[in-house]
Amino acid sequence: MTDDTITDAADESPRRRFELEETGFNEVPRKWRKFYRYWGGPDDELGPNEIVCPVCKVVIRSRRELRPGDRLYCMPCMSRLVVVMGPDGKLDTEVVY
Repeated sequence: MTDDTITDAADESPRRRFELEETGFNEVPRKWRKFYRYWGGPDDELGPNEIVCPVCKVVIRSRRELRPGDRLYCMPCMSRLVVVMGPDGKLDTEVVY
């Protein structure tokens, strides 16, 4: 049995890793604050390890580069998300629940 959201790691290059620092986001417990930041609007440029939650418009940050099929959890709005490739070629998310 295979999971459609998990890609074959043998075909892809290793994921880049990022060091996260706290950004002043105080809507989650202290332990998890470095994984979230406030979104600066349409002009806010996201890194390869960041994606915007479509429900609450908070930026979710990861220690690793995000790729289609990755599953995320948005703690501020308690949504489960899946990273997908958008129609414009950029990473986007779909809400699972």
